[in-house]
Amino acid sequence: MAVTVEEALELIDTLPVKRRREFIPIESACGRILAADITACHNLPPFDNSAMDGYAVRCADAGATVTSVGTILAGDDSRIRIVEGEAARIMTGARIPEGAECIVPVEDVQVDGDSVSLPATLRPGQHIRLCGEDIETGDLLLKKGEKLSAHHITLLASQGISHVGVYQKTRVALFASGSELKMHFEKIEAHQLYNTNTPTFSARSQELDCDVHFIGTATDSIEALLSHIESALDSDLIITSGGVSVGDADYTKEAFAHFGFTPLFEKVSIKPGKPTTVGRIGKTLILNLPGNPLAAALNFELFGQALITRLSGTSSPYQNTVTCTMAHAYRLRPGRRTLLPGFYDGNTFSVCDKFAPGMISPLAASNGFIMVDESRTGFEKGDTVRFIPTRFVWRSAKRVPLVSR
Repeated sequence: MAVTVEEALELIDTLPVKRRREFIPIESACGRILAADITACHNLPPFDNSAMDGYAVRCADAGATVTSVGTILAGDDSRIRIVEGEAARIMTGARIPEGAECIVPVEDVQVDGDSVSLPATLRPGQHIRLCGEDIETGDLLLKKGEKLSAHHITLLASQGISHVGVYQKTRVALFASGSELKMHFEKIEAHQLYNTNTPTFSARSQELDCDVHFIGTATDSIEALLSHIESALDSDLIITSGGVSVGDADYTKEAFAHFGFTPLFEKVSIKPGKPTTVGRIGKTLILNLPGNPLAAALNFELFGQALITRLSGTSSPYQNTVTCTMAHAYRLRPGRRTLLPGFYDGNTFSVCDKFAPGMISPLAASNGFIMVDESRTGFEKGDTVRFIPTRFVWRSAKRVPLVSR
């Protein structure tokens, strides 16, 4: 019996997974998933310092002419102490000298040799960056499950953290099967086709930060399939396509069953993509997608992404949507949850002019799709829909509705 899309995604969310960790330099950590919370071990700034080039003075000297007793550069371990009637020339980032209460920008004073005339009003703390005002020791900087960005690396560097614990990348194994299919680097005969599904899964998995391995192409024999599956079982996820719908004359199901394949679900109430199957062999998850290229690619975005993010350890594992409006009217038959590829221009969504489960060109022409409720017979121009992107990752910490109703 086919499960709904929501049921399928909830089942994936319950899968027990074991994640491996590694300790890597922060220079290599951008895009990786943090495996533990990070707390601050240093104040930032580590000491009171000047936010301007100017003069460090006492507020009691407002409107007076004081004597400059030296210059403090950023990085100096200065021992200058300021008393009434004195000032110190100071550079941005330099430590505030003892006794100073504020900084007067250089453009607000008049200088004649060592004599410095101050403005009439001085405010305590003016242009002083206080120790710990940005980050205090013990602050939670980053949470386990966050995907590290360039600016997260900035935080880590500010604390003198050179290495960080992250989850290892999800290991994805791919193999093609079927004598009628050839890889793009092989020569084909007139009766054969290029396999586009495996390169698609490989490219998308790499875009989703996976460590991808192509196992090879299996011929239509049980022996070949068994060999390829065995070679892939040390992966976190095996992705294949085709060979699972009713009437397929191959050995895919038999081969996976040989290794104790346990299905999570074997059909999804969706068009296209009904034969999508998810299960496991021991600790290795299995995703078998439809053989038709467009159907396979769209269902990868729903179920492949869900499996990969489940394995990744991210704290934002759920597909998110962009709310937009239809650029034109569109009619469709009700009765099954339907995926419509198209293009989102930042304001509106347009369904591809032509598409079918076996087509390839709509994938290049679209940047996402909408999933239409089974009761819907169409949309009018301006109707609100939920766009699911394929050209960029847009995820949520909480499950959100994906269906355009």
